[in-house]
Amino acid sequence: MTPQDRAERSAAAMWAHDAASKALGMQIEDIGPGAATLTLTVRPDMLNGHGICHGGIIFAIADSALAFASNSYNQLMVAQMNQITYLAPGQPGEVLSATATQTAHAGRTGIYDVTVTGEGGRKIAVFRGHTRAITGQHFDEDAT
Repeated sequence: MTPQDRAERSAAAMWAHDAASKALGMQIEDIGPGAATLTLTVRPDMLNGHGICHGGIIFAIADSALAFASNSYNQLMVAQMNQITYLAPGQPGEVLSATATQTAHAGRTGIYDVTVTGEGGRKIAVFRGHTRAITGQHFDEDAT
């Protein structure tokens, strides 16, 4: 099995059970070993009292991108610590894109950087997530 096949199968297994990302309207645009890109469109019910995208929604798409990138090796991974810096507001109707890339992996711990952009590549937020391996896999690689 190639690393790309493993990433795609892991993402499909996770997506099948990811009610939160689906409910927010996220889509997986790209997946690969240690990397993922997700998108969502900012809906009216995602706006805060200022009429811009709620920070929790921006955090959620960054966290989901982290999840799919870190789980792409068919090892169950969970977030251990995340930090986000908001740079610009997400606007009503705007498509947000979160791209996660692995920056370090040692033992059971990984570090991923996620950039959330708006239309035209405008930076909305930068996010760093630390992950930790837990027992299990998304699928049995030895099963036929």
